[in-house]
Amino acid sequence: MALNRALVGKDYSDTFDVTEESISRYARATDDPNRHYVGTGDIVASPVWPVVPAFGLFMAAAKDPELGADFLRLVHAGEDHRLLAPIRPGDRLHVVATLGSVEETEAGETFTVRATETNQDGVAVAEVAGAMVIRGAARRVRRPPPAQREPRAVVLEAVSRVSEDQACRYAKASGDHNPIHLDEDVARAARLPGVILHGMCTMALAGKAAVDGLAAGDPTRVQQIGVRFNKPVFLGQTLTTRFWEEAEDDSGTTYGFATFQSAGAVVLSDGRVVVHSAR
Repeated sequence: MALNRALVGKDYSDTFDVTEESISRYARATDDPNRHYVGTGDIVASPVWPVVPAFGLFMAAAKDPELGADFLRLVHAGEDHRLLAPIRPGDRLHVVATLGSVEETEAGETFTVRATETNQDGVAVAEVAGAMVIRGAARRVRRPPPAQREPRAVVLEAVSRVSEDQACRYAKASGDHNPIHLDEDVARAARLPGVILHGMCTMALAGKAAVDGLAAGDPTRVQQIGVRFNKPVFLGQTLTTRFWEEAEDDSGTTYGFATFQSAGAVVLSDGRVVVHSAR
């Protein structure tokens, strides 16, 4: 059954109380011991953390019975975060998510959800956009894997190993308990080889490298981070993320990046991270 395009523009809203524990738990789940997340003093959320307050509303949209999405065939296709102000413990966020579009592509039917997070002072702190695909909901066309242009020299390369308990830890920290990440039988029923890592966890591993290696460990310098989720990541795999400079001006630098499995397959493509100049 086709997705209900009449639902485009529907809003979903909620509030979320930011705690030091929610920030540090997410950091621990993504193997990120940055002192701004798990230390004392000036605690702020990571650039990928804003998915946590938005996640419940993304799921409300995906599971909306009026939309008609088959949740078992739903996969996360892409994510983009714009960081507008630091998010700190004690903030109460008002989150409004909007079903932005419903389309048919060669990969299947897609829909987007966009959320704005505003703090108790009326300051918009983050904009979070997620693209979803219902696999097999349209005629598939085989195409070659995306080419990853690295037009300039790689300025940073970071290696991460996905632990065997990473998906369980990430589910607890993020609230994303989709069983394809936790249950082998469900994953296979969804026509996957087995349990796969959350795409957002893979994005957070790349985000850690960006903060540590490009922003001198200061997450407040990251203005934007976005990716396409190209292939599933499995527990125990080793991932390599490579960054290259794309543009620079007085305000900061834009980097492209991609993440690869050890065999060379691209798991994150079309990566983009914008880093403010040091203050």
